Amino acid sequence: MPEADVESDADGTEDMPLSMRLSIADTLTLGNATCGFMAVYFTTTGILIPHLTGSEETGMARHSAATAVILMLLAAIFDLFDGLVARKLRSSPMGAELDNLSDLISFGLAPAYFVLVYGMVADDAHQRVSALAAIVVLLAVVLRLARFSCVTLKDGMFQGMPSPFGALTVVSIVLLELPFVPTLLAIIGVAWLMVSRVEYPKPRGILAVAMLSWIVGAMGLLAAWAFDAPGGQLLLQTGCALQVVLGAVIPLFATARRVNTFRDNRREARAAQHP
Repeated sequence: MPEADVESDADGTEDMPLSMRLSIADTLTLGNATCGFMAVYFTTTGILIPHLTGSEETGMARHSAATAVILMLLAAIFDLFDGLVARKLRSSPMGAELDNLSDLISFGLAPAYFVLVYGMVADDAHQRVSALAAIVVLLAVVLRLARFSCVTLKDGMFQGMPSPFGALTVVSIVLLELPFVPTLLAIIGVAWLMVSRVEYPKPRGILAVAMLSWIVGAMGLLAAWAFDAPGGQLLLQTGCALQVVLGAVIPLFATARRVNTFRDNRREARAAQHP
């Protein structure tokens, strides 16, 4: 390549607006969005289309359902690491916007679509009611991400259930294959938690390692279930039940912590009034 062309390319890179340069963290964020889109793809081609065409593989096809959920789990890993990388290295000016858009695809659209398809293929489900539940999940994630961009929170805490955790809890509820009404109520409950003011700790340090280990373990459970390994069904249901229990227990701990803090403040106020 002529030297003049090399200099021209270098100048072009330097003249490129900072807002158009992707960082390593942004690349991980785009991986998150890709996983979310592919989860929708596998849900459509492996579950919905066979059901609509009446092929032999109807219902919640194991391989495709497992693949879709594994992709959502992989999206959660990308989401975990893009924040860590952004703090250690650098993030581009559009990093926060990319993160919100990718989260909307992977943890809003993908699980909501999973719920919608569940309502179409499950024997005891009601399609229109499931569609309403799917819309509630999607709107909860939209509202949560919008609030996250506008509200300044205290360091180390989220307000409301984080969207990756909410998405995985929603699909866990579906995979438990409970009766339709309890499934619907549990999904609506998760959507409410995502827009609530309940505090959730951010995954940093030991908590981040624990979350990563849990995600990798969940992938193994899904793989065992997909390939019909001995005890795979029981293992998957156990893992899904634990995910749902965690989603319910963390708000209880947060509420108990708030109550204890309120009581301590009242005691200190009384002590100050009566020396």
